[in-house]
Amino acid sequence: MMILVLSSVIWLIAGIALGVYEFRDNDPNRGAVSSGTDKFGDQFSQTIYLDQGWSASDSLWFYNTTQGSNLLPYSFFLVLEQPDSSALFRNNENIDRYGYLPQRPTTSNPDGLPVGMVRDEYQGKAFMGFTCAACHTTQINYQGTGIRIDGGPANSDMEIFMIDLAEALHVTLEDSEKRNRFVANVLRQGQYKEKNEVVEDLKKYTQRIKTYTIINIPRDTKRPLTRYGYARLDAFGRIYNRVLEHIMSAQQLRELLADILTPEELVEVISNVESVLSSTNRDHIIERIQAYLTGKQIIRLRNKIYNPADAPVSYPFLWDIPQHDYVQWNGRVDNSGLGPMARNAGQMIGVFGTLDWQEGDGFTLSSVIGGQGFGSKHIDFRSSIDIRNLRRVEKHLRKLTSPQWPERVLPKIDKARMAKGAKLFFQYCASCHGHIDRIDPDRRVVAKMIAVSSIGTDSKMADNGIEYIGYSGILRNQYVGVSTGNLLLQREAPAVALLTSATRNVVTTPDPDKWFVRRWFERSLDIAYTFLDNEVQSSLKHGNYIPDTTDNPFASVLAYKARPLNGIWATAPYLHNGSVPTLYDLLLPKRRPDDPAEGEYRPDEFMVGSREFDPVKVGLKTTGYNGFLFRTHIWGNNNGGHEFASGRMPQPDGVFLPALTKEQRLDLVEYLKSL
Repeated sequence: MMILVLSSVIWLIAGIALGVYEFRDNDPNRGAVSSGTDKFGDQFSQTIYLDQGWSASDSLWFYNTTQGSNLLPYSFFLVLEQPDSSALFRNNENIDRYGYLPQRPTTSNPDGLPVGMVRDEYQGKAFMGFTCAACHTTQINYQGTGIRIDGGPANSDMEIFMIDLAEALHVTLEDSEKRNRFVANVLRQGQYKEKNEVVEDLKKYTQRIKTYTIINIPRDTKRPLTRYGYARLDAFGRIYNRVLEHIMSAQQLRELLADILTPEELVEVISNVESVLSSTNRDHIIERIQAYLTGKQIIRLRNKIYNPADAPVSYPFLWDIPQHDYVQWNGRVDNSGLGPMARNAGQMIGVFGTLDWQEGDGFTLSSVIGGQGFGSKHIDFRSSIDIRNLRRVEKHLRKLTSPQWPERVLPKIDKARMAKGAKLFFQYCASCHGHIDRIDPDRRVVAKMIAVSSIGTDSKMADNGIEYIGYSGILRNQYVGVSTGNLLLQREAPAVALLTSATRNVVTTPDPDKWFVRRWFERSLDIAYTFLDNEVQSSLKHGNYIPDTTDNPFASVLAYKARPLNGIWATAPYLHNGSVPTLYDLLLPKRRPDDPAEGEYRPDEFMVGSREFDPVKVGLKTTGYNGFLFRTHIWGNNNGGHEFASGRMPQPDGVFLPALTKEQRLDLVEYLKSL
């Protein structure tokens, strides 16, 4: 009898640990706001979902499952007002202005937060944070119908959202009437007991979010600034900067400040620096010392520590991601083994996971597993990042399939054109963009990598990935495994290697706010489950790219990935940097200085932000409204390259195919709708 009881307990614990859980939110409309007029006047009277393998419960779980993101106190976000009015910052009209998707209250989202914004908890405090859904759920509108697409690239502008959020907090702090209303409303939420506690946290988060925007804003250079606009984000640039902020050591900060301050100023500031870096929370270095620096000194320090986050790219679409061998636009991440866990942990670092990284004596099991060795000191990489739920999200995505063209809403596909387009696809596209069965549970996606020099598209994202470096700080003298061996992290190291080391240590560090035995048991099971359950194995990259060498261990990321195009119709704008608005435009050449003016070319400028769908060219509305003006002459926004259909680029076998006529382009677009 005792054995039976013990076995039952073990199986119960294992079941909980391995993700046997129940989700009870089954709202049939998935919380979607069913009608309205968006920021640019596009109207819809109903919102529908397509069959992508997910039930209503599956979608709502993806939207509302916490992952460890702690942007600001939850009660702050609920009651914060817009800078220039008493209207709530989170109201649907304002949220729509940033391109995020408003939601009605549901069981799992009782406060009706937008898609991908959730209540998260860490160490007894409630925060508003992000989930994957904020960047990977979209809606397109056509003749009064809104079509929600799970896993699609968001049409949001996070850059301006964060800038405006910082301004709303700042105005609330400075305006006594706003501040008094804010404090009273926060206290009513019950998470704070005293007025002074609210005001102190208001000061802290005002400074923190403002600092974040300063760190990541594109810098003044001889070239025009690369602003993001809608539907893009430099996620890697921002993740790199958060890592560089949190690994900074006291010694390296002293060295940097010595180049900025006079000896007398350094003495005044340095007495406060070491205590900051040795505290139990190493968080937000610049935020804590900027009270001692002038504005110019802060900018100089920023420029020394951080890299410009100035290579925005389109949000990748998520269907088939668990089946890929390599992920990210430049194929940076190996998707085998524990790769998905580390990748998702890195993303949570970027979207405001609390990073309580601190130095401790001796070594721990976590530090040894994380690669720190058996030294006299170790770094504890405790954080709010919920590895368990990130693993569950990855598994959840296995059921997600690409959306099919909905002929009940959009115009029916012309079957005659589609047949002609299929032949053109085989000639012009299939050598790079393979075909998969979108619902085959055993499907695999082998990425085709093409060197930047061959594909000719904008190189900024790839260049940044290989060129950015940073101070190794608390990671100094650790080793990071790369494709060609182990890389020693010296005083300065590639940012990509620093991120790899940080995420590896985060993954191997159990949750700090759980009982000791439970946290080790769960983390061990998560690692084992991720590794054993992942059927993607480590493999060589395919395609035409520069391989890694001991001299340049990251050379292979100077390439972009071609993937199967199922569901491509729902993922505008196109190319990795979103520089081409429609599929039809993608089949056109970029205009060169000696080209005749009367030809058809890719647009050099176009509006971004509307959700109104163009079913002929296949993309989103680009004229007739005051959105974000996308200028392709700016480095990072270039719309050249990938000109196979215009007769200007050879196929991988070196053969130039003739330029497509207008009718042929329309035929090929018709086929692409069917994928």
